[in-house]
Amino acid sequence: MNYVATKDKTKLYVKDWGTGRPVILMHGWPLSADSWDDQAMAIADAGYRAIAYDRRGFGRSSQPWTGYDYDTLSDDLATVIEHTGADDAIIVGFSMGGGEVARYMSRHAGKSVSKAALISSVVPFRLLTPDNPLGTEQAAFDKTADALNEDRAKFFTDFFHKFFGVGTLAHPVSQELLEWARSVSMQASLRATLECLKSFSTTDFRGDLSAFTLPTLIIHGTEDKTVPIEASAREAAKAITHATVIEYEGAPHGLFITQKQRLTDDLLNFIRQ
Repeated sequence: MNYVATKDKTKLYVKDWGTGRPVILMHGWPLSADSWDDQAMAIADAGYRAIAYDRRGFGRSSQPWTGYDYDTLSDDLATVIEHTGADDAIIVGFSMGGGEVARYMSRHAGKSVSKAALISSVVPFRLLTPDNPLGTEQAAFDKTADALNEDRAKFFTDFFHKFFGVGTLAHPVSQELLEWARSVSMQASLRATLECLKSFSTTDFRGDLSAFTLPTLIIHGTEDKTVPIEASAREAAKAITHATVIEYEGAPHGLFITQKQRLTDDLLNFIRQ
């Protein structure tokens, strides 16, 4: 089964590897499920079932005009869980995908889920407001939208340098990896790219965090310039009482590549507990 259909007939591309307890992986903006391949292979090799899917509008999934709000995106996750028959699942969200985890926990009461993980996540609230002083000003997100409209490929070239900590890591990612990330991002529709930017930058997940009544893992790099740790992981940890927090000292945003083995090991340890 490569695709599942949502209520609005959007087709979501699903990768379903291995057997055993399911681990569902949500990718970040603006990539696809392929960004999880290293971890998914390790999870399947360890005797679990790794399920990763392309968010609507991205990768090989359909590119509808609507549905990029987090209510709909969490409904898409519910559809994947239902159609794959996943039960006692562990759901893992990277970056934007952390929002899907949070909204699924509140909107769908965490149905069929026993553990959750937030990796470099946007949760709880990205936007600067009077009651969220650690957030990022709206003008910065507007500047990103303008750059995407002007020259998406050029924007992504610069974006992924920051994403993977180019210039700050002792062992930076390869040029080929940067080109791969840009090419995957260009598969998404411009509409999906812009609408998801709007969703992850303005959605307030603070009210969703009380739904995390299950074991939760939070992992974040201390030098994440894409989603700064002070306004995300550290704030989420204050509100999720069952959270285990692991900070990767000096690490950037794209941990699935830059700290690949450590992230894989930490995820497997959490799954096995």
